[in-house]
Amino acid sequence: MSTASDNKEKIVLAFSGGLDTSYCVLALQEQGFEVHTVFVDTGGVDRAEVDWIGDRARALGSAGHHVVDVAQAIWEEFVTPLVWSHARMRGEYPLLCSDRYLIVRRCLALCDELGTKHFAHGCTGMGNDQLRFDQTVRSVGDYVIHAPVRELQKVAKDVRAHEIGILEAAGVEVPKKASTYSINQNLLGVTISGSEVDRFEAPGPETRQWVRPRAEWPEAPLELKLTFEGGVATHLDGEALSGPEILGKLNTALGPYGVGRHIYTGDVSIGLKGHIVFECPGIDALLLAHQALEDTVNTKLQNEFRHIIAQRWADLVYTGFFYEPHKADLEAYLASSQGFVSGTVTLRTEGGSLLAVAIDSPNILKDEGAVYAQSASWTPEEAEGFIKLLGKSSTMAAQVRKARP
Repeated sequence: MSTASDNKEKIVLAFSGGLDTSYCVLALQEQGFEVHTVFVDTGGVDRAEVDWIGDRARALGSAGHHVVDVAQAIWEEFVTPLVWSHARMRGEYPLLCSDRYLIVRRCLALCDELGTKHFAHGCTGMGNDQLRFDQTVRSVGDYVIHAPVRELQKVAKDVRAHEIGILEAAGVEVPKKASTYSINQNLLGVTISGSEVDRFEAPGPETRQWVRPRAEWPEAPLELKLTFEGGVATHLDGEALSGPEILGKLNTALGPYGVGRHIYTGDVSIGLKGHIVFECPGIDALLLAHQALEDTVNTKLQNEFRHIIAQRWADLVYTGFFYEPHKADLEAYLASSQGFVSGTVTLRTEGGSLLAVAIDSPNILKDEGAVYAQSASWTPEEAEGFIKLLGKSSTMAAQVRKARP
């Protein structure tokens, strides 16, 4: 016996439970789709919130609600190459938005399971996330993209009011907890925008999430030991843990010490200036410890070239090209450079700043007969000759140009 839903085209919607994706469920149903919602858990909500999101989807009429945990995938696909490259957008922002790519991939996997080519998201036409969602879909395969909120912007001046009106008319409760700030949190960190942050003013105390102000820092210093094997963090304080566990513990341990809070201004892909507050104590610790170790065990040329790779990798990830073949090429080099990046780094904080205070590795590049500024395994004459040849070009330029009027 067939039902009415048997004749409807299935569509998969990336669902967060917020206003935009709640509206999307109704809009897609109105278009005649059988809507399947997916909440991809990227580490930003607790169990109660996950349950609430599921209840919300079912109340809106989702034909099937799915919850997918991608913490380990984020670690392997994003955190690992991020740490290898030490990439930060414009040298500051460590691309905390990159969970979006895993969200899309898991939604498209469900599309394949359900036998549909229709995928929907709740992005507007105003932000960067639409690039990340749409380009990922096009890079991964042949799917039809639906963006009901972006479409709504073509006909409604006040999109938020229109969405609320549609939901209320359908008897769907609209939470009244509209916040002053837009807060996005996942395993990687938390970003805060809105209100005075958008106005390029000093962020208020309400913008603090994980990272505490100086008055609340513990008195006793904190030391942590991070162990890497082949460039990947495997142990924290001697305990073997999964990558997501390490990152979560670092966030919890360092946030109370005021570590990991930043303010970033950058050029976003859609042509505007973006201004956000972000907190990422765990990512900061991983990047600091890995660089201290890598700088010690890899050659000068390897470490210099890493900076070139980092900026290119950051640009690709930020602007939506997570599944671009060129990014895979860069990561092949990065993986090759990690063969000897093994050892333990001791991190220390007394509050606010974080230092890599000690490095222990069998792969440290050192000359047993020389210590910087103390002893050498070469003669003074060899040093003088090296200096003369190293500066030869500059010396010749000085002589030629001094001789001319």
